[in-house]
Amino acid sequence: MSKRRGILSALLLVLMLAAIVLYSMGRSQRAEEEVFDEENTVVIWYADEAMTNFLSSAALSYSKNSSVKIRPVLVSAVDFLEHVNDASVREDSEEAMPDLVIMTNDNLEKAYLAGLAAEIADGGFWVNEENYPKAALSAVSYHDRYVGYPFYFETALLLYNETYMEQLAQKTIEQELITEEFEAASGDDRDAEPETDVTKVPDVSQEQIEDKIGVIIPSTIDDILSFADEYDAPEQVEAVFRWDVSDIFYNYFMVGQYMNVGTDTGDDPEQIDIYNEDTIACLKVYQNLNQFFSIDAKETSYDSILQEFMEGKTVFTVATTDAISKLERAKESGEFTYDYGVTTLPDVSPERGSRTLSVTNAIVVNGYSDKKAVANDFAKYLAYDTAQELYDRTDKIAARKNVTYKNDNINAALREYENSVPLPKMLETSNFWVQLEICFTNIWNGADVNASLKELSEQIKTQVTGTEYVEEPIAEPVPETQEDDAEEDQEQDNADTEASSGAD
Repeated sequence: MSKRRGILSALLLVLMLAAIVLYSMGRSQRAEEEVFDEENTVVIWYADEAMTNFLSSAALSYSKNSSVKIRPVLVSAVDFLEHVNDASVREDSEEAMPDLVIMTNDNLEKAYLAGLAAEIADGGFWVNEENYPKAALSAVSYHDRYVGYPFYFETALLLYNETYMEQLAQKTIEQELITEEFEAASGDDRDAEPETDVTKVPDVSQEQIEDKIGVIIPSTIDDILSFADEYDAPEQVEAVFRWDVSDIFYNYFMVGQYMNVGTDTGDDPEQIDIYNEDTIACLKVYQNLNQFFSIDAKETSYDSILQEFMEGKTVFTVATTDAISKLERAKESGEFTYDYGVTTLPDVSPERGSRTLSVTNAIVVNGYSDKKAVANDFAKYLAYDTAQELYDRTDKIAARKNVTYKNDNINAALREYENSVPLPKMLETSNFWVQLEICFTNIWNGADVNASLKELSEQIKTQVTGTEYVEEPIAEPVPETQEDDAEEDQEQDNADTEASSGAD
């Protein structure tokens, strides 16, 4: 027994030594492969965790047809661009430099000037007006060059309770048909009582209802006020129109058509027009909304407003594109029991239009990368080739045109995006949005519109020019009623003067 036990022990020792040798050889081979892979790997940084699965899948798919591997790296959004810069220029950086970076378009000037965003190598072959809307191209433009590939976007839009709209549309059509039948039956005898069969509720088709909804949906702020005045709301409705008045992203549409900050590309410091007759007029309309809807800016938040909408407490609200996927999930879980619709934001008035704000996430090629060719190729692959799968995997709406969506509300969001104002990218105006938000809040709470806009414009232009800037005051037109009163007073003064002269 002892001899057999000794033989077995010797065999086990030999097997263990063989295993150790094989493991060491394997580790050595894998280490060599890792060094090789690092040299042939394109690193892409991103800060939104919702993109993780999509980017990993796209990286794997791309690598199947390429000798280059793609490594997505999730990085904290805090000081994101500074982190990119450190990894790119510091020799003692512990992280591999990103060859590609996904960032919002308002950071593109800073990234370009720091060498972190190179002009793309597309040459207009894919990134052009045929494949991307003007807003997307403007967002990634910097001084007549494209410094990023448009990837996905966020913008504001008008959200409405379609269930309420269908009920209202059906009721309106029925009343119109009953009135028509009654008038036809009574002929010239307007005092005649309608017969029973005349007042029978007529059948209304779904097509008629949809057409009527198109008429009912407000196209201007005036329409919303008229709707609120006339709407016989269901018991659970607490407000016809509520939105987050504390956030400039949901308010900007009121002045977007007339407030110019660096043109649509947001990169021209000589083109700044904040204080003008149109912006004054638009913000007076905005201020008057507080008297009608009485929304406390301190008590509102986007999440609470959206929750109220899901509970059927509001009919209309201003939301961002992310609301579409949130509402769809809420419908699936039973938390949201209504139908909803999406449309473009209303014009300020019949005379003045509206234009919302948008932010575009772009895929940027790092200027410090020595793998620019393959980095450009993968960026194009992400921004163009995978656009059809983007929404289903991430709830992000692709900036690319000609993508098919099952949910038609996404197409409505795209129409709003096409007409939107991209977030400016000028470093000189980096605090503009904070200051504009303060200005909106002050005006909402009753501050003088003219004076508030003049002060804001002077502050921003002083920053841009580097010298104190003073705006020429804009004299506002006197309302017609005041003009009439002034004319009457003048006529009375003239009459008094003539009477006095005659007496003398």
